[in-house]
Amino acid sequence: MTYCVGMMMDRGLVFMSDTRTNAGMDNISTFRKTKIWETEGNRVITLLSAGNLATTQAVVSELDEREKAREDRHPSILDVPSMYQAARMIADTLRDVIARHSDTGQRASSVFNATLILGGQIAGGPPRLFLIYPEGNFIEAGPDTPFFQIGEIKYGRPILVRAYDPALSFADAVKLLLVSFDSTVKANLTVGAPFDYHLYATDSLVQGETGRIELDDPYFRTISDGWSEALKQALDSLPAFAAPAQP
Repeated sequence: MTYCVGMMMDRGLVFMSDTRTNAGMDNISTFRKTKIWETEGNRVITLLSAGNLATTQAVVSELDEREKAREDRHPSILDVPSMYQAARMIADTLRDVIARHSDTGQRASSVFNATLILGGQIAGGPPRLFLIYPEGNFIEAGPDTPFFQIGEIKYGRPILVRAYDPALSFADAVKLLLVSFDSTVKANLTVGAPFDYHLYATDSLVQGETGRIELDDPYFRTISDGWSEALKQALDSLPAFAAPAQP
């Protein structure tokens, strides 16, 4: 399984993904689920993927192949004029890959399904964030839906819903995401570290800070242990349950 998050912030876009892939509890491996395309001064595009690994690899490979002979393989992710057009192109590619891999045609419920988060900025437009479904359709983030999750979303969602604030600094946004990822890892063994992140600053049009956070990273251990202790203290501070008096 997978857990990936893309968030729109006042400062730009924040992305984080886990790296665990497995074909059973005795076959666990690590694979990067974040892909970044960049033309400095023109565009930075980030793609997060969840679902069938063969499908997501095929989508990224097809997009990369178009860069090797761009004059013969339009459209290219580095040529589309807007993030909306990038979302359309990637959605079409995802739908086509699923259709080719399925013996009965494209089916969102098939074992070949995948879901993507696409975000970035192309010169002349604002930063934009999209959630792309296996059917090939997509939705865009906005004030009412400022972040997207894919994969194993239920365990990490409550902290995002309660604590997300678009005015957060990038450092605080990463802290928030690490709490969300820590909650997910503790509840589901199919999600695991290391975690990859990308912090894109609005109008910079260059790849932002990227990195990988390991399970034994000192800061992550501080966040994980501190969050557990804070929850215990919060629970202890609440009034004890008192059963109502029986008539």
